[in-house]
Amino acid sequence: MSTAENIDNRIKQHWPKDGPANTEIEKYIKKYSKEKIVIKCGGRVLLDPDLFNNFINDVVILKKLGLTPIVVHGGGPRIKKKLNELNIETKFIMGLRVTDEKVIKVVEEVMIEFNKEIVAALEKKECKAKSITIKENSSIYVEQKNKVLGYVGRPTKIDDKLIKNFIKEDTIPVISPMGLDEKKQAYNINADTTAGALAKSLKSRRLMLMTDVEGVYDKSKKLISEIKSAEAEKLIYDETISEGMIPKIRTCIDAVNNGVRAVAIIDGRKPHSILFELFSDKGSGTLIRKWKHFNRLNIGYST
Repeated sequence: MSTAENIDNRIKQHWPKDGPANTEIEKYIKKYSKEKIVIKCGGRVLLDPDLFNNFINDVVILKKLGLTPIVVHGGGPRIKKKLNELNIETKFIMGLRVTDEKVIKVVEEVMIEFNKEIVAALEKKECKAKSITIKENSSIYVEQKNKVLGYVGRPTKIDDKLIKNFIKEDTIPVISPMGLDEKKQAYNINADTTAGALAKSLKSRRLMLMTDVEGVYDKSKKLISEIKSAEAEKLIYDETISEGMIPKIRTCIDAVNNGVRAVAIIDGRKPHSILFELFSDKGSGTLIRKWKHFNRLNIGYST
């Protein structure tokens, strides 16, 4: 597949001028062809109209290049804004929102609305997309994480038949991070945890967690380009990693220890960070995998 010729007219009209250089991407297009790529985009990133449009364009490019993107979205800032409007106070424990009956209703409302916006934006770019929420096609089953957190769930089962059917229909699944228990009670789920559970169930090649930081930092606040899962675990115990980054890292460790080839934590504020991670030698953010056989610049055919 010749890069110059086969990023054909369909792709050229979408490919960003500030994206990865054409000279780098040929081998990566071949490597990721038809591979499932689970992408979680944080709510903070999706609040900014320009970043939202960049994200949508990048997902469209992946689809047109022959990859299989699966989108999981967050929604924290929108939920916070709505709760503030309703004068409902909440708190966080270890990066997770304590969720009572009032809060879960707001979460459900906001997540469904946000999901539909993403689907509509993808369809506007002539990419077929469908919602998976607890009101439409619920595919995530949960149990309560603990009583202190309230209606915060832990995925116990992913019914991925519908997701696979969407993929067969050339449709991008857009998944809201909520699930139902055996009594059909709705639960909020951390979006990173949701993406990780889906990546494992679907046996995806890559999992990408888009957030509002560059990646994982060491104690001197220097970006870590690549790290083994065991090393990442140590960073939690010595408190180098804290607060909201903890569930992200736990998700990464669980994913790479259960069949996902590699996980990247990338900066969603950086234009086209998805494309740079997948289609450039340098990558973007922090790469986490079980084994570290290669350095970051030599991973082309390993992850």
